[in-house]
Amino acid sequence: MIKSFFLGDKEIRLPVIQGGMGVGISLSGLASAVANEGGVGVISSAGIGLLYKQSPADYLRDSIWGLKEELRKTRKLTKGIIGVNIMVALSNFADMVRTSIAEKADVIFSGAGLPLDLPSYLTSESKTLLVPIVSSARAAKIICQKWQANYNYLPDALVVEGPKAGGHLGFKTEQLEDENYSLEKLIPEVVSVASAYSHEKAIPVIAAGGITTGEDILRIMKLGAAGVQIGSLFVPTYECDASQLFKQSYVSSSQKDTMIIQSPVGMPGRALDSNFIQSVSEGKQRPKGCPFHCIKTCDYTKSPYCIIMALYNAAKGNMDKGYAFAGANAYLAEKISTVKEVVQKLKEEFSIAHNRLLAKRI
Repeated sequence: MIKSFFLGDKEIRLPVIQGGMGVGISLSGLASAVANEGGVGVISSAGIGLLYKQSPADYLRDSIWGLKEELRKTRKLTKGIIGVNIMVALSNFADMVRTSIAEKADVIFSGAGLPLDLPSYLTSESKTLLVPIVSSARAAKIICQKWQANYNYLPDALVVEGPKAGGHLGFKTEQLEDENYSLEKLIPEVVSVASAYSHEKAIPVIAAGGITTGEDILRIMKLGAAGVQIGSLFVPTYECDASQLFKQSYVSSSQKDTMIIQSPVGMPGRALDSNFIQSVSEGKQRPKGCPFHCIKTCDYTKSPYCIIMALYNAAKGNMDKGYAFAGANAYLAEKISTVKEVVQKLKEEFSIAHNRLLAKRI
């Protein structure tokens, strides 16, 4: 009963975009499983060079090789729609974009900064769709104006990510609990920006951040969103590429474990509390050097810890040397399931909520 939508010329039968989660959380395993259910599976390019070390190790070269390998693995597992999440803040942003386009990824999702030059990487043969991730109508408007003026290109969709999302957040800490910045307020504003271009191009709006149930999806779509982006709900699944211990940290967590931290990237982030985070607060995790230079805005001499290593360690199950990013409702996870079971539950909840709404109208 959940209505499909079109992303460019591609019909998204299940209007769910799987959030791109690095380092090593959403790769070919999770992305292909979501794509096989009719949604959009997404590979995170963040830190992929750590997962694909060659000898001698070269982070930038290894990142290109790693992304190619993950996209090729995914193509063997699904005929569905596959995207790549590429943060603007990555020092190898250009490499990751060029590689995604060359490997014919269906979509690039890009946030953690404004991807103002993203269309410049397209060639005349490119089929890859471009979708910015924004946290305000103002950012959406700037991107549309800049892309149209400089490249005669408009976004193929817009993801609007609210303050309940996991990972890096495009808000000031004091805005996270302010209703004026809630996803429910942001969606109509971004839909209004997209609608201003409807005579030139259909720009569907995809809502993200704290969406956990089928009832949430119905409520969000009633506000004008064509689809939703979901990350945390897919972490405690067998197909998720993270370690069992990482997944278990979601299942074992309670609401009080979810906290806001200051990331070395220069943005607030939402994560699950851990011994590592406590040792960071005590100043015990200062990096001695920076072998990767993975984030443009990170200065290791001023950084409380190395974020890429913290996320890598957690993904591999070494939770004492890292932490799990997680959305505001991640603590609701009760068990590890299959992606198919997660999707089926969302459909059932959506149907129940939809029928309840119809009953009220009668």
